Amino acid sequence: MTPQRITLVTLGVADMARARAFYEALGWERHPESQEAVTFYQANGFAFGLFGLEDLAKDQGRPGTALGTGATTLAQNFATEAEVDAAYARALAAGAAPLKAPEKVFWGGYSGYFADPDGHVWELAMNPYWPLNADGSLTLPEPGDAD
Repeated sequence: MTPQRITLVTLGVADMARARAFYEALGWERHPESQEAVTFYQANGFAFGLFGLEDLAKDQGRPGTALGTGATTLAQNFATEAEVDAAYARALAAGAAPLKAPEKVFWGGYSGYFADPDGHVWELAMNPYWPLNADGSLTLPEPGDAD
């Protein structure tokens, strides 16, 4: 059986220096294991990486393939609407493209979207039905827990 977990998320980027500058402007700290061609950030329970698009395609066994973006959404949940607003403002100040400003949404929460400089889509959300753990991580509630 394959474990139900994610240990590393890697985004293909066109310009490593630009991508590093963007994520570090969000307050992310580059991990010492980072190299010229790949950048790592320690996230909450997994690692997050940036890898050049051409190198990523080659590493995947698909040299010359044009890798796309936008069909996947990465998300960060926050405890309050104010935290969502602050994170959204910081992303825009770092160079993100606004997709949808944070607002109350049909499912009862609050969320907004931006794209990083390579077009990778991020959602910033506050979900009142999914309380965060003390370390900011998310554990989905069991059915009936919200009662």
